[in-house]
Amino acid sequence: MSPEPEPIARECVEGYLFATPPLELLIFRRPPSRGEVWVPVSGKVDPGDADFEAAVRREVAEETGWVARAPAISLNWHVVFRADSGELWRLHAYALRVDRGFEPTLCAEHEAWAWVTVAEAERRFHFPDNREALARVVALVDRGVGSERGPVHPLLDPVADERDPGG
Repeated sequence: MSPEPEPIARECVEGYLFATPPLELLIFRRPPSRGEVWVPVSGKVDPGDADFEAAVRREVAEETGWVARAPAISLNWHVVFRADSGELWRLHAYALRVDRGFEPTLCAEHEAWAWVTVAEAERRFHFPDNREALARVVALVDRGVGSERGPVHPLLDPVADERDPGG
């Protein structure tokens, strides 16, 4: 009989904030106490969160002051990693379109922010899984924006929030 797989001890989320066109990402630098690395918004799923999307929307609001009106877009991707505690945690990735020029209100988890190109985000991201998720954001935007043969994905349309203010 094979041993049971080690259980996932904690579910986490991360949010890749982006604006189009052209595609740019809003990334954040952690303070020295947290490694001074550049990352997307991330955090743990709380018991009160209805689902992973609710968790990422809450984390984005807590860490940036931005309240998403449109749904977060699942990147249909997750990564399992071993936390400092030794437990296995699973991280679920989402993309959220933000108005270009948005200036976040930083929380204690970050000391700086920057709007950057995809190439610059790839260069700055510390963790390889951030670059993997970023490739999914790029693919999502490429499929939803810039195709003149079909409709623009409503979650990526720059004017979608204006058409559906309750969104």
